[in-house]
Amino acid sequence: MTENRPYPVLVIDDEETIRRLLTKELANENREILAAATAEEAMSLIHAHWFEVIIMDLLLPDVNDLDLLIKVKETVPHVEIIMITGHGDIETAVDAMKLGAYDFIRKPFNLDRLDLMVDKAHQRVQLQRENDILRQSDVREKEVKFIGNSEAVRDIKYLVNKVAPAKIPVLITGDSGSGKDVVARLIHERSSCADKTMIIKNCATLQKELARSELFGHTKGSFTGGTENRDGLFSFAHNSTLFLDEIGDLPLDVQASLLRALETQTYRRVGEKEERHVNIRFLFATNKNLAEEVARREFNEALYHRINAFHIQMPSIQERKEDLPLLVDYFLTTLHTDKQPCRIVKSAMDCMMRYSWPGNVRELRNVIERSIILSENNIITERCLPKEIASSSALSDTGVTLEDVEKRHILKMLDYYSGNRQKTAEVLGIGRKTLYRKLTKFSAD
Repeated sequence: MTENRPYPVLVIDDEETIRRLLTKELANENREILAAATAEEAMSLIHAHWFEVIIMDLLLPDVNDLDLLIKVKETVPHVEIIMITGHGDIETAVDAMKLGAYDFIRKPFNLDRLDLMVDKAHQRVQLQRENDILRQSDVREKEVKFIGNSEAVRDIKYLVNKVAPAKIPVLITGDSGSGKDVVARLIHERSSCADKTMIIKNCATLQKELARSELFGHTKGSFTGGTENRDGLFSFAHNSTLFLDEIGDLPLDVQASLLRALETQTYRRVGEKEERHVNIRFLFATNKNLAEEVARREFNEALYHRINAFHIQMPSIQERKEDLPLLVDYFLTTLHTDKQPCRIVKSAMDCMMRYSWPGNVRELRNVIERSIILSENNIITERCLPKEIASSSALSDTGVTLEDVEKRHILKMLDYYSGNRQKTAEVLGIGRKTLYRKLTKFSAD
């Protein structure tokens, strides 16, 4: 379900007759026209609305020459400005285009030509914005599928269908590799902004010193190395969804700013006094226990309660083991599509059913991909599986718990890679912090 909103166009002209004319003649079902008589009035409207096209008179009573054009281009992300000029202002209009104006039109102007110019300017903004969003976004497969038919999966699909149309923030929790990002994309696809690109950011990758700038953007000279104005993720997520993965790793000093942005739908770029209004749907995910983080004062309590307004807890594979054959079949048919789908023999499938899958769906995908490469005649046998999975059949009926199997497997892999925790985590398909947490637990046992 998508929602088509008319885009606002700002007309800035000190002549009331021109403001009235353009407000009436340029408005249609796709455009909303707002007008200002002065630069001061225009900046007030710009701070309150998200303009993509501005029609600006070259001569205004309270500003010199092209100062307003320069200020708007520095302040507003993704905007095109059409200048209105008199016959004797052509040279200044050309200078305006050198400073970033989209085009100019001379008085008396042709309304049909101006109408077409506004459409083309808006299309250009949309194209530039989409290109910038694609550079910022973590682009993934278009079709989102949450595989499974277990009761746990059915419960999650029910929650997704209920919360997707709402604007409420959603917190998705669960072990690494359990599919939190899949659920986030499902929510976005079934929301009113599904036609827009979802902006995805893993907070664990944010540099502490630059986290605020990456989220909100910054102005030129606001910090060492800030050599130009730059928009942040909030700008790119306007009218769409912002998915902040691993929210538990967001620097504590930035969390208060995020909380305020969540509550007011406004933000400031670093080094900027004026607030910007945005329309963003927020989704969050983490494999941490945020309540415990709050108790240790490592996560902002007010932010936790705000993002925890609607909570979805992801089950591990262990909690939905009956979905394993469906997941295996899905990966067998979607991975390595350049070759004929492989078939897995029963004894190999039995080994996989007995295995504990500490890395959840991510580890399963890695194992299937490896097994496809090692298959003979498109048949996956026990020999194609990693030794720790193939040997899991020998552990049946011995009284060994799944936790014991997981512990043996992780310690064996850690030993195999000579204690290299980063490599071990990658092979297991789990995050490095998850591995550290499990190793700490093993030491305590």
